[in-house]
Amino acid sequence: MDEILISAEHVSKKFCRSLKRSLWYGVRDVADALNPFNDRVSEDDFRVSAELPPLRKDEFWALEDVSFEVRRGECLGLIGHNGAGKSTLLKILNGLLRPDAGQITIRGRVGALIELNAGFNPILSGRENIYYQASLLGFSRDETEARFDDIVEFSEVGEFLDMAVQNYSSGMRVRLGFAVAAQMEPDVLLIDEVLAVGDVGFRAKCLARMAELLKRSAFIFVSHSMPQIARISTDVIHLQHGRSVLHTSDISQGLDSYYATFASAEQGSSGNGEVRIKSIRARAGECVASQGDQLTVGWREDVHLEIDCEFEPARDRATIQLLVWNQELVPMIDVVGRDFRRVPISPDANGKCRIGTRISGLQLNTGRFSISVIVLSADGMTTLCQIDQALELRVSSNNGSGSAVIWPSDWIVVEGGNCASDS
Repeated sequence: MDEILISAEHVSKKFCRSLKRSLWYGVRDVADALNPFNDRVSEDDFRVSAELPPLRKDEFWALEDVSFEVRRGECLGLIGHNGAGKSTLLKILNGLLRPDAGQITIRGRVGALIELNAGFNPILSGRENIYYQASLLGFSRDETEARFDDIVEFSEVGEFLDMAVQNYSSGMRVRLGFAVAAQMEPDVLLIDEVLAVGDVGFRAKCLARMAELLKRSAFIFVSHSMPQIARISTDVIHLQHGRSVLHTSDISQGLDSYYATFASAEQGSSGNGEVRIKSIRARAGECVASQGDQLTVGWREDVHLEIDCEFEPARDRATIQLLVWNQELVPMIDVVGRDFRRVPISPDANGKCRIGTRISGLQLNTGRFSISVIVLSADGMTTLCQIDQALELRVSSNNGSGSAVIWPSDWIVVEGGNCASDS
């Protein structure tokens, strides 16, 4: 299990923003590579000097000095904003691009899903492309035929197997491409965001298959879905503008670093205006925050909130609730009353209302969350006022699982063994 299948040492890649200059630089670089007195490029196309060459006009580093190792049984998750260099790195690993500096070493058969149409011949049928893709992975026709039925069954495109791939939907191409790569069991599998176009059922099927393959393979997995990264990755590299800003086996820390890149989301306000939220105040331990601020919360710490509302004369009743969202904009907690309904509120003689609540023992895991305050009509049919990103919660805990919520439970021994209790 300690066998290193992927090794990247100080890998860098530059591109040019100008097409004309890029073509001219390409001609010059080819001439330079053919120069027998050039000692910068060795006989191995993937082994070049670790020293970064100087940038020319309009050039920039898409990748700069990135190093890592992936062993058999490990999955390295690559995360970062669009344009961070993730796909460029995968193309270098797959041999589609050559690094300008650094060294790549890969051992074993490589399967890659980097782009939807990569490796497919659009005028060939799905059946023919299975053999074509398998041959690219280094498998013989006999080996492919032995796995052919499993590939077709996994891809779920058997009904359209003899149709030209150019007529497949994007989801069907992903199904076929992943089925070939997964069923042929490569030593190294490179996956770049292509699972995002698949349906929910197929994504779950792919992740389950990846978990099975991970016992004997090494993965590089690129995704903007942090739940998928948390589920399958053993290590994470966070790329920003081509550089590795974090390389960690603490998945929760890696996701938090990624989310921090997008932490400047602005508040959004909606509703018909019959109720206005004038101020929001929050407290957790010694930390105090106002509307638009960040509140730092420890695990199982109480969060106190106080909200001031102002009613229009035409409105004398309303209901209020809070929603706590994660960074994927998935609602995690719906804060309502003890009767599991929205809390009714009404104004005083001056049209004002101040209401407070306490979220007891917050059990959210490490990460950033946001609070929305929603005021609805008494029947819940009309939104009177809604403020999204009203407060940001910065939650800290000692758990690095990458899950959104930590939930304690009573455990008992049903048969044999021991079960230590914290009580």
